[in-house]
Amino acid sequence: MAMRSRWWDRCPVAEPTVVVAIVDGPLGPAQPWSAEGAGAILSFEGVVRPTEGGSAIDALDYDAYRPMAESTLTDLAQLMITDHGVTAVAVEHAVGRVAVGEISFRLRIASEHRAEGLAAAADFISLMKQDVPLFKVPVVREVAT
Repeated sequence: MAMRSRWWDRCPVAEPTVVVAIVDGPLGPAQPWSAEGAGAILSFEGVVRPTEGGSAIDALDYDAYRPMAESTLTDLAQLMITDHGVTAVAVEHAVGRVAVGEISFRLRIASEHRAEGLAAAADFISLMKQDVPLFKVPVVREVAT
Protein backbone atom coordinates (compact mmCIF):
# COMPACT_ATOMS: atom_id res chain seq x y z
CA MET A 1 0.00 0.00 0.00
CA ALA A 2 1.48 3.34 -1.07
CA MET A 3 1.82 5.98 1.61
CA ARG A 4 -0.03 9.21 0.95
CA SER A 5 2.37 12.14 0.91
CA ARG A 6 2.01 14.86 3.51
CA TRP A 7 1.43 18.42 2.30
CA TRP A 8 4.93 19.56 3.29
CA ASP A 9 6.45 16.95 0.97
CA ARG A 10 4.89 18.77 -1.99
CA CYS A 11 6.13 22.32 -1.17
CA PRO A 12 8.52 24.01 -3.56
CA VAL A 13 10.67 26.90 -2.40
CA ALA A 14 8.60 29.93 -1.38
CA GLU A 15 8.20 32.69 -3.98
CA PRO A 16 7.50 36.43 -3.60
CA THR A 17 3.76 35.72 -3.94
CA VAL A 18 3.66 34.75 -0.26
CA VAL A 19 3.57 37.15 2.69
CA VAL A 20 3.53 35.86 6.29
CA ALA A 21 3.49 37.94 9.48
CA ILE A 22 3.15 37.05 13.14
CA VAL A 23 2.10 40.22 14.93
CA ASP A 24 2.15 41.20 18.61
CA GLY A 25 -1.36 41.98 19.83
CA PRO A 26 -4.59 42.12 17.83
CA LEU A 27 -4.46 42.78 14.10
CA GLY A 28 -5.37 46.26 12.97
CA PRO A 29 -7.45 47.22 9.97
CA ALA A 30 -6.52 45.47 6.74
CA GLN A 31 -4.34 47.45 4.35
CA PRO A 32 -5.19 47.48 0.65
CA TRP A 33 -3.85 44.38 -1.08
CA SER A 34 -3.93 43.11 -4.63
CA ALA A 35 -2.15 40.74 -6.99
CA GLU A 36 -1.58 41.21 -10.69
CA GLY A 37 -3.93 39.18 -12.85
CA ALA A 38 -6.29 38.24 -10.02
CA GLY A 39 -9.99 38.08 -10.76
CA ALA A 40 -10.81 37.33 -7.11
CA ILE A 41 -9.38 38.63 -3.84
CA LEU A 42 -10.67 36.65 -0.86
CA SER A 43 -10.30 37.92 2.69
CA PHE A 44 -11.02 36.02 5.88
CA GLU A 45 -10.65 37.46 9.36
CA GLY A 46 -10.83 35.39 12.51
CA VAL A 47 -12.42 37.36 15.34
CA VAL A 48 -12.29 36.31 19.00
CA ARG A 49 -15.74 35.04 20.05
CA PRO A 50 -17.26 35.86 23.46
CA THR A 51 -17.28 32.19 24.47
CA GLU A 52 -14.74 29.39 24.34
CA GLY A 53 -15.66 25.85 25.27
CA GLY A 54 -19.00 27.02 26.67
CA SER A 55 -17.45 29.59 29.03
CA ALA A 56 -17.67 33.36 28.73
CA ILE A 57 -14.25 34.88 28.03
CA ASP A 58 -12.70 38.33 27.90
CA ALA A 59 -9.85 37.44 25.54
CA LEU A 60 -7.57 34.77 24.14
CA ASP A 61 -3.86 34.70 24.90
CA TYR A 62 -1.98 33.43 21.83
CA ASP A 63 1.55 32.10 21.76
CA ALA A 64 3.64 30.61 18.98
CA TYR A 65 6.93 28.96 18.36
CA ARG A 66 7.70 31.77 15.90
CA PRO A 67 10.44 30.30 13.69
CA MET A 68 8.50 27.11 13.07
CA ALA A 69 5.13 28.90 12.82
CA GLU A 70 6.45 31.37 10.22
CA SER A 71 8.12 28.59 8.23
CA THR A 72 5.04 26.36 8.31
CA LEU A 73 2.68 29.21 7.37
CA THR A 74 4.97 30.04 4.44
CA ASP A 75 5.00 26.40 3.33
CA LEU A 76 1.20 26.23 3.59
CA ALA A 77 0.79 29.41 1.55
CA GLN A 78 3.12 28.02 -1.12
CA LEU A 79 1.17 24.78 -1.11
CA MET A 80 -2.05 26.70 -1.85
CA ILE A 81 -0.31 28.20 -4.88
CA THR A 82 0.89 24.78 -6.03
CA ASP A 83 -2.26 22.74 -5.30
CA HIS A 84 -5.00 25.29 -6.06
CA GLY A 85 -3.31 27.53 -8.61
CA VAL A 86 -3.90 30.73 -6.63
CA THR A 87 -1.61 33.63 -7.49
CA ALA A 88 -0.81 35.05 -4.05
CA VAL A 89 -1.37 34.39 -0.35
CA ALA A 90 -0.96 36.78 2.58
CA VAL A 91 -1.44 35.60 6.15
CA GLU A 92 -1.19 37.37 9.49
CA HIS A 93 -1.66 35.87 12.95
CA ALA A 94 -1.63 37.58 16.32
CA VAL A 95 0.30 36.54 19.40
CA GLY A 96 -0.29 37.94 22.86
CA ARG A 97 -3.67 39.00 24.23
CA VAL A 98 -6.52 39.50 21.78
CA ALA A 99 -9.80 40.69 23.32
CA VAL A 100 -13.28 39.55 22.35
CA GLY A 101 -14.29 41.22 19.09
CA GLU A 102 -10.71 41.84 17.97
CA ILE A 103 -9.03 40.19 14.97
CA SER A 104 -6.55 37.39 15.67
CA PHE A 105 -6.09 35.98 12.15
CA ARG A 106 -6.28 37.32 8.60
CA LEU A 107 -5.93 35.33 5.39
CA ARG A 108 -6.02 36.91 1.95
CA ILE A 109 -5.87 34.91 -1.24
CA ALA A 110 -5.68 36.16 -4.80
CA SER A 111 -6.79 33.87 -7.60
CA GLU A 112 -7.85 34.06 -11.20
CA HIS A 113 -11.33 32.76 -10.30
CA ARG A 114 -13.28 32.49 -7.04
CA ALA A 115 -13.55 28.68 -6.90
CA GLU A 116 -9.85 27.98 -6.46
CA GLY A 117 -9.52 30.85 -3.98
CA LEU A 118 -12.38 29.58 -1.83
CA ALA A 119 -11.02 26.02 -1.87
CA ALA A 120 -7.53 27.27 -0.98
CA ALA A 121 -8.87 29.33 1.93
CA ALA A 122 -10.72 26.34 3.40
CA ASP A 123 -7.69 24.05 3.00
CA PHE A 124 -5.27 26.63 4.40
CA ILE A 125 -7.29 27.19 7.57
CA SER A 126 -7.80 23.46 8.18
CA LEU A 127 -4.10 22.69 7.73
CA MET A 128 -3.05 25.70 9.82
CA LYS A 129 -5.16 24.57 12.76
CA GLN A 130 -3.71 21.07 12.45
CA ASP A 131 -0.02 21.75 11.82
CA VAL A 132 1.11 25.26 12.81
CA PRO A 133 2.53 25.70 16.34
CA LEU A 134 0.11 28.45 17.43
CA PHE A 135 -1.48 28.07 20.84
CA LYS A 136 -4.38 29.83 22.56
CA VAL A 137 -5.45 30.04 26.17
CA PRO A 138 -8.84 31.55 27.01
CA VAL A 139 -8.99 34.37 29.54
CA VAL A 140 -12.17 33.32 31.32
CA ARG A 141 -14.48 36.11 32.43
CA GLU A 142 -14.64 36.35 36.18
CA VAL A 143 -18.16 36.49 37.53
CA ALA A 144 -18.71 38.86 40.45
CA THR A 145 -20.29 37.16 43.44
